[in-house]
Amino acid sequence: MTPFDIGLAAILVLVVLILIGMPIGIGMLSVSFVGVALIRNDVVAVRMMTQVANDSLEEYLFAVVPLFVLMGLLVTVSGVGKDTFDVFQRLLRRVTAGLGVATVFANAVFAAITGISIASATVFSRIAVPEMRRHGYTNRFSTGVVAGSSVLGMMIPPSLLMIVYAVLAEQSVGRMFLAGVGPGLLLAAAFIVTILLLSRTRRDFVFETGDSAEYTDITFVQILWKSIPILFLMILVLGGLYGGFLNPTEAGAAGAFGALLIALLRRSLDRSTFWSLLVETGQITVSVLFLILAATFFSRMLALSGVPRELSEWFLSGNIGPYGFLLAYILLIVALGCLIDSISIMLIVLPIALPIAQAAGQDLIWFGVITVIAVEIGLLTPPFGLSVYTIKAAMDDPDLKVGEIFRGAVPFIIAMLVSLAIITAFPPVATWLALM
Repeated sequence: MTPFDIGLAAILVLVVLILIGMPIGIGMLSVSFVGVALIRNDVVAVRMMTQVANDSLEEYLFAVVPLFVLMGLLVTVSGVGKDTFDVFQRLLRRVTAGLGVATVFANAVFAAITGISIASATVFSRIAVPEMRRHGYTNRFSTGVVAGSSVLGMMIPPSLLMIVYAVLAEQSVGRMFLAGVGPGLLLAAAFIVTILLLSRTRRDFVFETGDSAEYTDITFVQILWKSIPILFLMILVLGGLYGGFLNPTEAGAAGAFGALLIALLRRSLDRSTFWSLLVETGQITVSVLFLILAATFFSRMLALSGVPRELSEWFLSGNIGPYGFLLAYILLIVALGCLIDSISIMLIVLPIALPIAQAAGQDLIWFGVITVIAVEIGLLTPPFGLSVYTIKAAMDDPDLKVGEIFRGAVPFIIAMLVSLAIITAFPPVATWLALM
């Protein structure tokens, strides 16, 4: 077998291993080791694996992962998500389907201080869905809004997926964060427009009994009081990051410390809860860093086989061209999103796609935004739909069917596809801030 044949076989074997249930990190390491051993020899394979383990994880940048994860978990525990929703539902009480719009706004703000979509889905399924049901909204709309708007957690910075992409593509995390602002706001606007259109054209989809129940009233002073922690964290993290005072790792440290102060001041954090959060942070961090290590080894094995180079020539020299490649890439990611989780998709596809995008002269920051949005669509599509299953688990309602949540998410999938088309056609939407 030629090195190219070995590289293609390694990709196919990896996909099969993942589909039969092998953890992706173990599968990648195994396939990469065997691939390098077949292309060269066992000694080279061992040396390359040890070198990758050292090179891929020694950077100071990786401290950003546990810091942002810890901040997100502390924010969730401290009740900031509920306060955010309370503020927006009070401000938008006179808007038709105002609770749906409030959920999108609250998710956008919550995303700016957590960076994890699953955290958003968990928090707002417990806060927003019961409130919308009480006001006569349908189950499918209530859960669909939460599922759809939860994807903002991975687009509006800080974002865990943005960090993973930046590492794999060897791009600046700060520039990736900046690039996520415009598309994140575009997605939020698309979701709001979708809700308003549904409330006017498909009232049976949105309402069961009409938006008639009385809203929980909070005073102007209470709105200000509930807004203080939210604004404090946003100014601390985003202000420091975009103002140039803090790099991403320092912003993560400042955010985690700020979230810890809020949790302590609110007395929502005891010793056992704090220990559980630290353990969970460690588990998430180790799993992410192990996957990055495995993906780096996989990428080097593919480079050794020549697969990315051959595919670049095939895509760019024929009739397909750069945009044909981009369309095929997006369709592949959305299809994979029906089967496997977000980070796994990126780890499998990016080592192959990045060299092609680079050879095509495409901006890798813009390409990263396209990648994250396409990957996030997979959080809403059956049969995997991680956000959908998270909402189902968090609601703990035996009468709520998974299919109903998937149906509720369909309009928001369409809104994401439209947003993706806009960003593809007009790259400055994603790159104008990153280039400043």
